[in-house]
Amino acid sequence: MNKNMTLYVERPSPIHRIDPLTKLLFVVLSVVSTYMMQSHLFAVGAVLLACFVLWIGNVFKFILPVIGLSLFLIGSILIIHGFFHPDRATILVEIGTFPIYKEGFSVALLLTLRLMNMLLSFGVLILTTKPSELVDALVQKGLSPRFGYVLLSVLQIIPQMLGRAQKITEAQRSRGLETEGSLWVRIKSFIPLLGPVVLNGLSETRERSLALEVRGFNVRGKRTSIQEPIVYAHSVLVRTLLCTAFMSVVFWRLFV
Repeated sequence: MNKNMTLYVERPSPIHRIDPLTKLLFVVLSVVSTYMMQSHLFAVGAVLLACFVLWIGNVFKFILPVIGLSLFLIGSILIIHGFFHPDRATILVEIGTFPIYKEGFSVALLLTLRLMNMLLSFGVLILTTKPSELVDALVQKGLSPRFGYVLLSVLQIIPQMLGRAQKITEAQRSRGLETEGSLWVRIKSFIPLLGPVVLNGLSETRERSLALEVRGFNVRGKRTSIQEPIVYAHSVLVRTLLCTAFMSVVFWRLFV
């Protein structure tokens, strides 16, 4: 986790040098395309493309914990559709006395690939883009500053809570609270941490709202930015390639 308490990872990569709106367009088109196409092969290609982009950005290893957290959801998808899909007819494999049906497994695999593509695509955006630059770019395009502030808070809330929880854990450990050991010991030590984490979060929210009021966040009228807009090279070319690829997917879906 970096000093700014965001998921952004600083790297001198070509993906980091692409403007935030182009990467946001990549996320939207990638996710929509996999839901338009009912093809496992296409979904695999989208997943591999997102992995390749993360690899070019030198941030692939940072998306692995997110994928690990989603394994429970992926497992539940495979179990529910594999065992209980309403269109089950052909047994693919039997685990003990429980058969996994080919039809259900096919649906579960497609859903899993779509979920993986969604996680990886958003990883490209979040790990290679500063949240402030993304919000600034959206506000400059006409997004409400209020909604931009909400979006920025959402992008920062998870890393901020993790950082806050880590600091409180270290403070409690220095006071003699046992936080390591068996699963039951960790559960007992987790409960006393909830109160300080929640109260600190509420206190920071109040302080942030007061700071915004002092700085005239609710003032009406035309706003100016203290920072000059960043000019990114090749933005038009990359967006053209993305839109062309998406239109090819639409054409294939409608006429082929």
